[in-house]
Amino acid sequence: MADPRFFENRGPFKLETLAELVSGSLGEGADPSFLVRDVSGLDDAEASHLTFLKDKKYLESLAETRAGVCVLTKDFLEKAPGGLNLLISDDPERAFAKIAHAFYPQSPLKRGSIDRHALVDEAASLGDDVTIEAGAVVGPGASIGQGSHVCSCAVIGPGVQIGQNVHIGAHASIGYALVGDRVIIHAGARIGEDGFGFAMGPQGHQKIPQLGRVIIQDDVEIGANTTIDRGAGRDTVIGEGSKIDNLVQIGHNVQIGRGCIIAGQAGVSGSTVLGDFVALGGQVGLADHVTIGAGAQVAANAGVMRDIPAGAVYCGAPAKPIREFMREVATLTKLAQARGKRTKNE
Repeated sequence: MADPRFFENRGPFKLETLAELVSGSLGEGADPSFLVRDVSGLDDAEASHLTFLKDKKYLESLAETRAGVCVLTKDFLEKAPGGLNLLISDDPERAFAKIAHAFYPQSPLKRGSIDRHALVDEAASLGDDVTIEAGAVVGPGASIGQGSHVCSCAVIGPGVQIGQNVHIGAHASIGYALVGDRVIIHAGARIGEDGFGFAMGPQGHQKIPQLGRVIIQDDVEIGANTTIDRGAGRDTVIGEGSKIDNLVQIGHNVQIGRGCIIAGQAGVSGSTVLGDFVALGGQVGLADHVTIGAGAQVAANAGVMRDIPAGAVYCGAPAKPIREFMREVATLTKLAQARGKRTKNE
């Protein structure tokens, strides 16, 4: 149950209303007028709460849940305990997320207000219902679209373009960037800083001017303390709908496609290209100038030195196809076990 000091609950909702929201259907015997007052996990749900089941490994928790409603697929209907209202969905996790948003819509506490302690240049342009909190700075020529929210001490540099309904977290800084609509940039993110480019030599390392921009397309989310360098020549691009976790480094000239997922502490070196819907696990490292094909997945801690074809699954360091990696692990395990037996018998 969410702490009311931080999250405002907009419930209750009738079960039939929630079913309509997620285009789901009610299980046999479910009460359409049942009042759902909150959302919770299987283990901590109460009698007026809605929960969900997405995987058979949680069936034991389903059997013991005290929830009033559970969202699940048809495959698990017979596993549900008696008396539990069931909401049937092809994708329970997505349905639960939509319902949770209905209970706890994310919206600024103040809408359309400019705090007197904010510094907004007179040459900046603000749309309707823009919120600027105390200590935030908006530079000359910057533009912020309708309904966007800039939190305390964030810095929007000169000429930066921010779209509509964008959320910029506290202490984030954005420079040399064009940002689309409905983007979320969490606290402490650094967008548009210098790329790491030098002409190296024994007489010293000559800095190469970083003259590109950062283009962030619609519906992107960027985690706390993530850094995205501006391009050296061409722009650094983050594709529509991509989601980037906390503490990720994106180098200059990187091209990230649509719908990509990048987990925490991953590093993407300069001029690397990710196709659409690529997924990178935590602490993945990508060398510069490699191409990751559309739909490819790279497991956590992998080190990628070469291109990866579309749809492939790679792991290890250096990264290789997962089946090849697992065969090598199995072989090494057998060799180690055999050596251990010989040593014991000697």
